[in-house]
Amino acid sequence: TFCVPCHIMYGIGGAGTLSSGLINLRPDVGGDLHELVGDWDKAMELINYVDKVFVEFGAPSNVYEPNAQLIEKLSALAARVNARIVPIRQRHMGTDGSVKVVENITQYLEAAGVAVMYGTWALEVEKGSNGLFTVKTSRGVLNARAVLLAPGRGGAEWLVSQLKKLGASLDFGPVDIGVRVEVPYHVMKPLTDAVHDPKVILYTAKYDDKVRTFCTNPRGFVVKEVYADGTIGVNGETYLEKKSGNTNFAFLVTLRLTDPMEDTIEYGKSIARLATKLGGGKPLIQRLYDLERGQRSTWERIRRSSISPTLKDVTPGDISLALPHRVVEDIIEGLKRLDELAPGVASPQTLIYAPEIKYYSARPTVDRNLMATVPGLFVAGDGAGLSRGINVAAATGVLAARGILNYLTRR
Repeated sequence: TFCVPCHIMYGIGGAGTLSSGLINLRPDVGGDLHELVGDWDKAMELINYVDKVFVEFGAPSNVYEPNAQLIEKLSALAARVNARIVPIRQRHMGTDGSVKVVENITQYLEAAGVAVMYGTWALEVEKGSNGLFTVKTSRGVLNARAVLLAPGRGGAEWLVSQLKKLGASLDFGPVDIGVRVEVPYHVMKPLTDAVHDPKVILYTAKYDDKVRTFCTNPRGFVVKEVYADGTIGVNGETYLEKKSGNTNFAFLVTLRLTDPMEDTIEYGKSIARLATKLGGGKPLIQRLYDLERGQRSTWERIRRSSISPTLKDVTPGDISLALPHRVVEDIIEGLKRLDELAPGVASPQTLIYAPEIKYYSARPTVDRNLMATVPGLFVAGDGAGLSRGINVAAATGVLAARGILNYLTRR
């Protein structure tokens, strides 16, 4: 059963609508747009174009510029612990602002004559011998010469099933498995003063796994996600008006699988199912002190913490029972190294929520127009494994739309 605060993966705008609303203004953050289009300058043009559209539809005009002096200082500290901080220009809409921008875009499209089918599930896509696609929905059947599949993170598993059925070439990429970390606002301030949403990347000493910060929310809130299959997860939000005394961020471990278990979505889902059972349908929460010592947290122990959790609908427990041992070790090591850049991150009182899993790891083979190996079938966004953020997701939508126009006009 969905609840209003946690039903945030679906609907118009997808997961991005109710995220922190941060637009990273470079093509290699939030995806690899420059590789998709084959040229850095063209990718940058696309990023600038989608940014301009967001502003036209209500995004704030101000941009967070990286603080060059602080970046230089932090880069030196990061080098000592074999980490890297990525300087990024960013535009912050906020969760409340994102909703308004999406509403404005939707109203513009409807005024232009576009039919928007609210509350409608896409169930199945078929292609007939006549070359036409049939899209079965919860409200009837649609026919089209070209179809764009962009189901978002919540629809990644569904997309894989449709691509396999249609015979499209598909590769499984890595999967990001990790936690959401919550600390007092002042702890992350050395990083968030330099870059609003800092991207810190490191590789662990024991396993050489990539670990990274993602979706940092200064004075933000941890939120619960619910997927269509009933599994749960966590995410973070920030608002332009409402503020907390904490900062939260995702801390993700990138894992690659090889034969015979190449399906990274199913691997991630198996972890989510276990975590959901352990938490009784709620995310798990644990103090870092307890995680390091292999003991479960209790509400009594959490109440003794100097941090008050912003998400209360959680179950105190032992995250190491839900996440793979390798991932837990990577997270603990990574937080200790991150503590060199933001002292206090690895405090015993730091709160850890689980699971945070990013389901955008299945990627169809596409051309420069984002058409799959099935003629007339186009894909875009996080659900297709082509992006990891609002900026590149929007840009892939533009690429696919232009590709569809070219496909239809030359036939």
